[in-house]
Amino acid sequence: MTILNVFTFVTAGILIASIAETAGADELLLHLRSRGAAETKSARISESHMTAHWKPTATAILICDMWDHHWCAGATKRVGEMAPVMNEVIKAARKRGVFIIHAPSDTMDYYKGTPQRRRATEAPPAKAPVDMSTWCAIDPAKEPPLPIDDSDGGCDDSPTCTQHKAWSREHPAIEIAAEDAVTDSGLEVYNLLQQHGIENVIVMGVHTNMCVLGRSFGIRRLVSAGKHVVLMRDMTDTMYNSRSKPFVPHFEGTDLMIKHIETYWCPTVTSTDFLHRPEFHFEGETKAR
Repeated sequence: MTILNVFTFVTAGILIASIAETAGADELLLHLRSRGAAETKSARISESHMTAHWKPTATAILICDMWDHHWCAGATKRVGEMAPVMNEVIKAARKRGVFIIHAPSDTMDYYKGTPQRRRATEAPPAKAPVDMSTWCAIDPAKEPPLPIDDSDGGCDDSPTCTQHKAWSREHPAIEIAAEDAVTDSGLEVYNLLQQHGIENVIVMGVHTNMCVLGRSFGIRRLVSAGKHVVLMRDMTDTMYNSRSKPFVPHFEGTDLMIKHIETYWCPTVTSTDFLHRPEFHFEGETKAR
């Protein structure tokens, strides 16, 4: 990641970066937000902002588990709201030269034999520095417990929906172009990244407290593999039941998860960097993330 012309100062407990925001025609200009150490009674979490200039052809967008249906009706509705806007982001990024990886887990049979699926399976094997083949659970040495309780599955509907496999493909509002790749394997994702000389990965999709962090191709694995990773925070959601701890509204639970990721794993950006308009909000979401 290349950060240019950085000057930092502290005001009101918030770390701010003042950076020249001039990007060349062949650069992606990304406004990164991250956080410092955990909050204490004497000091707030420091919020830092800086600008990154990434080469599009060295950058990938990874779309995590944006399924056509979810066992939770509320989750399905929110994905349906977000998918058309996400598709606009992907189209804008693809036009700039960003490589698009679709990762709708457990649906590879739907894409069997397609050029996009073969592109992933036929990528030359690359030796990753970490295990990219399995789910990556919380390592207490690297991060504390999540700020929300999702032990009940995280469905915010009332009554709670019954858990089952409801998905068969990626959401149809998200277009898969001829030059894209389709996979649900961390190994294949890493092979693709190495094949294309990609060091930067923008992750979007669902859900922050589950698949976005934990999949074999999720944020924990990608960061541990040495990639420059950011989460697009307005193109994500959380499986959180507001009747569980910490007993806050659903979208506030997502805010807590985004702050957790910014503190312990990677910076975040918004769709504004690609669409040049205000960030996306779900219906019923009352404040900016």
